[in-house]
Amino acid sequence: MNKKRWIALGIAVGLFIVSLIAQFSTAVATTNWTQMFSDSDRSFSEETVEEGASLDGKIAVVHLNGVISSDDVGGVLNTGSYNHRVLLEMLEYAADDDEVEGVVVRVNTPGGGVVESEEIHDRILEIQEEAGKPVYVSMGNTAASGGYYVSAPAEKIYAHAATVTGSIGVIMESINVAELADNLGIEVNTIKSGEFKDIMSATGEMTEEDEAILQSMIDEMYDEFVSVIVNGRDMDENQVRELADGRVYTGTQAQENGLVDEVGDLNDVISAMKSDHDLDGAQVVEYEYELGFGSLFGGAAQKMFSREFQLSGLQDLVRDANAPRAMYLYTR
Repeated sequence: MNKKRWIALGIAVGLFIVSLIAQFSTAVATTNWTQMFSDSDRSFSEETVEEGASLDGKIAVVHLNGVISSDDVGGVLNTGSYNHRVLLEMLEYAADDDEVEGVVVRVNTPGGGVVESEEIHDRILEIQEEAGKPVYVSMGNTAASGGYYVSAPAEKIYAHAATVTGSIGVIMESINVAELADNLGIEVNTIKSGEFKDIMSATGEMTEEDEAILQSMIDEMYDEFVSVIVNGRDMDENQVRELADGRVYTGTQAQENGLVDEVGDLNDVISAMKSDHDLDGAQVVEYEYELGFGSLFGGAAQKMFSREFQLSGLQDLVRDANAPRAMYLYTR
């Protein structure tokens, strides 16, 4: 290698190191070290976004972003925007905090797991029925399937005119590679304890009996979804079933069909809650994920090892593809 190439390589390495130092310095500068090392057992912090009168209490804003799932990636590259455990903790804290007079949930999700969606739904019901506090929903870009499921029990639902919502229903998918395996001369041997132990296997043909069993499960979960909307929105069941054929709606269309109450943004929702519940002087706070050491270094590490990060996601996708489960999920 000649001298010019060595110089070029040295400059490239230097720029890379400078970039890492800049990213680290930014993370350090923006980290609330007091909260990081505090004795609080909470996994999130509370940030004031609008000052108010102390006697009027607080309106807590909780953000639900990303696919609803309890799966934890773990490790230094875990920088996902959704954390199921922490979200439930936020909702429970808002219910128990005597200073909180109302909760706004900002929903921006295509949905996700059936069980996880039901857990969020139940928390929202508890805030309203047991803690006696109103919950309003502000829909973001997408609040579909499980995103609508968790929104349905709210006292009021607001959507942006361009919000994608609806997709009411249940889906279960798997990949079948039986024909491919046969073409490649791959033989799959399965030892099972019962006829249906390998139901929806990636290497086996789905029988009519298999399909009937799975369809009965989907139908049961679908009926539960419909019931949640009937009760949450006080709508006629037949009307809900007509709307709940899996299609998506814009925020405007959803309002016309009774799935949301108003068209507006997050500020409109907060203003409406203040007006509806005599909270004009309420302080507005947002719950934010705590920035721990994993998050501090995660962003830089993800950029450094982007190919490895993508490969990890691909491996997860391949592994999960052979473990089908029912989802309240809008897929495109």
